[in-house]
Amino acid sequence: MKRALLYLLYFVLVQFFLSWVVYSIWMLASGKSAAYVWSTFCGGNAEAITAPMLITASAVAAVGAAALFIWRRYSVVSPTYLRTRPWGIFFWCAIAALGTIVPSSWLQELLPDMPDYLGDTFKMIVGNDFGYLTLCLLAPLVEELVFRGAVLRSLLGSLGNRWAAITLSAVIFAAVHLNPVQMPHAFLVGLLLGWMYSRTGSILPGVAVHWVNNTVAYALYLLFPYSADMQLADFFGGSTARELMAVGCSLLILLPAIYQLNMRMKPAGR
Repeated sequence: MKRALLYLLYFVLVQFFLSWVVYSIWMLASGKSAAYVWSTFCGGNAEAITAPMLITASAVAAVGAAALFIWRRYSVVSPTYLRTRPWGIFFWCAIAALGTIVPSSWLQELLPDMPDYLGDTFKMIVGNDFGYLTLCLLAPLVEELVFRGAVLRSLLGSLGNRWAAITLSAVIFAAVHLNPVQMPHAFLVGLLLGWMYSRTGSILPGVAVHWVNNTVAYALYLLFPYSADMQLADFFGGSTARELMAVGCSLLILLPAIYQLNMRMKPAGR
């Protein structure tokens, strides 16, 4: 448990430190004073953080975190799992990811309204040509490396109950997003990602699910720029019946996918 919390602390510190190194260098190189940089660090000058700065900082922080966790072997990286040719598993991971989106959104709308602290940040990233790199490629890989490959791996070794470890890792995964509106979906997906890691001992199935999930969010925003501010029912003309039908159809995708994954994934260590 203690080691898992240390991994989380390392990840947060690396993200924070490297992001602000990039921001500081960028602003100083743009002619801003040290006092201006400090004011921005203290919460002022919100307009100073532009999309290129945000994406560069995110990429540098992601690469830095991955380098630390691989170098220190907090998360073990090995080609062993790929040698099993798990292409069918990757396919069903993608199907499962698609099946989670509507039911998770529907469940979230049943909860009280939650603040969205990062909505503008998401729009900035998606609106930039390099947004896909950080949101859909680097983020899934690094977050799986940290939260499943290190945090959950440690919890599985220290807690006696597998599902207790998976649930706790999902709570940590949701909380680290620091955005209440994202937390319910992150928790539910975290359960799925944790279960897959506990069965395979590899982060790659989780990377596949994570990539599809983020790519769908990215594509939806590009196709429907106001989708980030829409309710699920808005996509179906405000019809509750159509919304429930969409939930049912998604479950008809999700449940067979989970069944297929359960049949195909070999328990870790076997």
